[in-house]
Order: sequence, then structure tokens, then C-alpha cells
Amino acid sequence: MKNVLKIFGMLLIVFSVISLNSCRSDDDPADNDFFAGTYRGSLSYNDGATTATTDNGSVFVTKIASGTKYNFTFSNGIPDLNGIEFQQQGDNTLVMVGSTATSYVRIDNTQLKIFYTMNGRTWIADCIRN
Repeated sequence: MKNVLKIFGMLLIVFSVISLNSCRSDDDPADNDFFAGTYRGSLSYNDGATTATTDNGSVFVTKIASGTKYNFTFSNGIPDLNGIEFQQQGDNTLVMVGSTATSYVRIDNTQLKIFYTMNGRTWIADCIRN
């Protein structure tokens, strides 16, 4: 009986050590898929010939294999934005690489804000995460 308790105690210690080591306290959501998901709110798109606007749109955000790039899939027939590169800014916030006052994409734990222009086209989004 003593041997069974020793073996059980050793197994419990090993399990505890493995469990504690698997939890990383320095795991920042900006390093994983924390920002992937659906954001809902107002969307706007203009390419000079076509304009689309809605207050009840959605943007589905996915992280792609590179680890620093994201794709944005818009509702309401708005063209997607793909391969936008990000860098971490502060705690739990991603900002598009090359952001300026007139072109930016910003994601934090609750909001997605886009004002992005490219080749005469403009995407605007002010959304919150569901």
C-alpha cells in the first residue's frame, strides 16, 4: 500500500510540474490569434464609381501564416483587404505597418478601426468585436 501511495504521489508531482510549465505568463494576445474573429459596426467603401455604406456590417479578421499579416473579409459586397502587415503597439494592440494619419488599420481587444486607401479606393470601418 505504501508503494502505491508513493507512485501516486510521484505521478501527481510530475503532472503538476507539467501543468504549471505549460502556462506562460508572458503570452501576449498580439502574438497569437487573439484578434481573429468577427467585428460588427459601420462600414464604407468607395472606388470612385461605386460606393457602399452600412451601419450594420461585419468584418471577419484572419491571421495568415506569416504571423504578422492579416486578411479582412467585409460584408455587403465590399472588396476584401488581404495581407495587411501589423506590428505590436503597446499592450494588446496591433497597428498596420506604415500607418499614417490618412491611412491606418488598428485592432485591439474590442475594436477594429480602418481608414485605408489604395489605388483610388477607400475602406472605412468602425467596428466592435462580438
